[in-house]
Order: sequence, then structure tokens, then C-alpha cells
Amino acid sequence: MFRPARSGSRFDVLDPATIDVIASVADASVDDAMLAVDAAEAAAAAWAAAPPRERSRILLRAYDLLTARSEEIARLISLENGKAMADARGEVAYAAEFFRWYGEEAVRGSGTVSTAPSGGNKILVLRRPVGICVLVTPWNFPAAMATRKIGPALAAGCTVVLKPAGDTPLTALAIAEILAEAGIPAGVVNVLPSRSSGRIVSAMLHDPRVRKVSFTGSTEVGRILLHEAADNVLNTSMELGGNAPFLVFADADLEAAVDGAMVAKMRNAGSACTAANRFYVEQSVADDFATRLAARMKALRVGPGTDDASEVGPLVNEETVRKVEELVRDAVASGARVVTGGARPDRVGCYYEPTVLTDVRADAPILREEIFGPVAPIVTFTDEAEAIAWANDTEYGLVSYVFTGDLARGLRVGEALESGMVGLNRGIVSDPAAPFGGVKQSGIGREGGHEGMLDYLESKYVAVQW
Repeated sequence: MFRPARSGSRFDVLDPATIDVIASVADASVDDAMLAVDAAEAAAAAWAAAPPRERSRILLRAYDLLTARSEEIARLISLENGKAMADARGEVAYAAEFFRWYGEEAVRGSGTVSTAPSGGNKILVLRRPVGICVLVTPWNFPAAMATRKIGPALAAGCTVVLKPAGDTPLTALAIAEILAEAGIPAGVVNVLPSRSSGRIVSAMLHDPRVRKVSFTGSTEVGRILLHEAADNVLNTSMELGGNAPFLVFADADLEAAVDGAMVAKMRNAGSACTAANRFYVEQSVADDFATRLAARMKALRVGPGTDDASEVGPLVNEETVRKVEELVRDAVASGARVVTGGARPDRVGCYYEPTVLTDVRADAPILREEIFGPVAPIVTFTDEAEAIAWANDTEYGLVSYVFTGDLARGLRVGEALESGMVGLNRGIVSDPAAPFGGVKQSGIGREGGHEGMLDYLESKYVAVQW
């Protein structure tokens, strides 16, 4: 059920390709957030008690509905987010899979029974839903990041309040409609579009009825939420920033490495936490790799995401473009060479040209921050140890990519890299059936796979004798 915000205020949603207003949505207040928690609390007991098969049926129905409406949802994503339609279609397919995967996992939240080592009693371990969950999602994957959290939460028997990014609320509202049609009872899923994210999320995290927060976004905001969550000792899942290294060794298949680089770098125009952010290429093949990558990047068609001919859409907003501009400008001032791109195209909208930089210093700021744009900075290395050291020289540890023709080296380097995930001769790692997450300051917990549902369950131990 949709209802107006108590404040009566609204905010505009813009198309980053044109800066035109495409919709106006209710701007939720703290009062609205408390009403959403009220609704989640009212629905919690019945949903937790619902048979796992019933929860499974609803999630699988949501998968069918989202798949059937994939073109409609992809266009909506492209309109409010800017991503090219090919990327948007890929996101919808990926997002739907979380409903299917957790529809299947809903019936597998099993506990264990064992005999205590002393033999005096049985150890019965039950799995129970953690409770009301606050889910906070980013703008770059407005469908997939919502379903990646909603799917396991519902499968586990939790009720949720979803706070989508202010730039992309329309996709979240469309997913809520699909879930309602699939049969989700009122109050189980609540969506709060708002431009006052900090205030309303803080209010919910300090409500004693809320027992979990799951956040995807920057490490900077994640630190703030962890501080907030500590006040009520909440269960937390944090999928935070990334600074993914992309290592290319001289024995790699260079064409395959370039193919992988195009996926790892240019998925969603580089606006992904898994995006390859730093390219470390062995010196003997660096020029060849840079030439091939630049040719591929230069050939990409830049334009409105909703135009099927476009391969690279606009970035989400002006602030994001300015950050990319500043990072490239600083790198060039420090000696980097622009092989292709390196500027904003002369057109309306939040665009930036696909860019390849070479001769980048190993200590350049562009290698320290998430670029979140279509820019590939290349650094050369001379030996394996140097490449690993540079790759690990970051506070982040989400994903790494390694391209080599030597399987033993690939596995050895993959094990040495400080990241929660490694793509070995692959430019993409995301899969609903796999545990997604990072180490160091890239996060806490895992999303996807069987582990993803466990993040929404708590273990209850019963000592029993029979």
C-alpha cells in the first residue's frame, strides 16, 4: 500500500542524460520512518511463523513477475540512473535471480542436532529470523542491491524497511509493487524514499524494535552507520567501498585480458564497487595492453542510457562527474598520459568520456579512491611480488582480478591478494549463488549464496535430554 509522506513534501527525480525531471515522489520524514517500523512490527510475528514453503512460493512468484517486466524495469533504471540499456537489462536479470535463489533457499534454513561431548544431553540448534531489518541501498544498482537484501531477509522470515538512494527511488517502488502482487502481506516490505537519509536511518537504528541494518555504499557512510548501530548493538551487514586491482601478467592471453578489463571496468560505466579501479600490467606487455584497451574504449558509443545504440550512459549526477574530472586532472598533472578520452564530451548531461591513462605514478591519488567512472589508470610492474604489494596497498579489500596463463601463479597470487573475492581470468565475479563481500574496510558479512540468508538468521541453542 502506498501512502503520502506525513510532511506532504516531495522531491524530484532527474534523468542524468538530460537533467530533466522525470518524476516527483513523496519525501519520507522521521515520522514516516516510525510508521514503517510500526508496519514491520505488526507483520513480523505472522511472517516469521509463515511456512518456509509459503515464503518460497511468494519469492518465486516475484522472480516470475520481475522477469516478465524486465524491459519496463530496465528502462526505469536507465531513466533514473543513466546506465546503458544493455547494462540495465543485465541488472534486472541479476536482480531477479536473488528472488529465485532465495525462493529456493527459504526451505533450507535448517538447524542441527548433535550429542554433547560429555554425552549428558543433546545440542539442538535452531535458526530464527533476526527481526526487523533496515536495508539501505545505493543508486548504482537500484534493483539488484534491493533484491540482494530483500530476498534473503524474506526467506529467513524477517520484515524489512528499505531506504533506497535519493537519486533512484523509482526502481525500489516498482519492486515493492511486484512483491505486493506476488503476495507479500502488508507491512512485510516497506519502502521509504527520502532526501533525508541520515536522519530517518538514524531514527530507525535507535528504535529498539529494529534488530539489523544492512548497508551497501561508501566506507565513509558505513563507518557512521556502524557507530549508530553500536548504540543498540544491532546485527550489521556492510558491503562498502572497493578499490579493485586488475593484474595482467606477461603470460596472459592479452585479448582475453582486454575482454575481462572491459567488463570489469565498464560495467555500469565504471560506477560499481566491483569496478576495476587500478590496472597493474607487467612492463613487457603494458604498451600492447594499453593500446588494445584504448582502442576498445574509444570505440564505445556514449549517449543516453535509454537509447539502445548507447554503450556508455551518463554518470548519475554532476557531483560524480566533477569527482572523475578532478581525479583525471590530478593524474595528468602528475605525469600521466591520456591515451584516449580524458574529458567531458560537449553535450548536455552528466557524461564523461571512456578514458585510458598510462604512465600513472604508483602513489597517484587516482589509485587511492574509488573512481566510479569510465577511467582506467595503468601502472606497470616488473615482478610478481611488486604487483601483489601494490595491489594490497589500500584500506579496501572487496575484489581483485588476475589474468595469467599460469594456473599455479593465478592461484598463488589470488591467495595472496587481500580481498574477499578474486576473478581469475574473469572480469566478473557477481553471482547470486556465491558469497559476495569484502575484507578490511570493504565490509562485514556476505550477501548471496547460502551465507547470505544466514546473515538474517540467529542461532538459538537448546540443551535437551531424551
